[in-house]
Amino acid sequence: MAAKDKMDATADKIKGKAKETAGKVTHDDSKVAEGKAQQAKGDVKHAVGDVKDAFKR
Repeated sequence: MAAKDKMDATADKIKGKAKETAGKVTHDDSKVAEGKAQQAKGDVKHAVGDVKDAFKR
């Protein structure tokens, strides 16, 4: 997985966690859901990168 791809995936996870936390603090359920979705997006990006790495070997 390229360094830029890892950074993008990690950034999605961090941003998502921040949104989720902000949503919990403000009792905004839609913000919590949005944060969880963004974290999932980061997890998917990591998984795709791992699959790509497996095929490169």
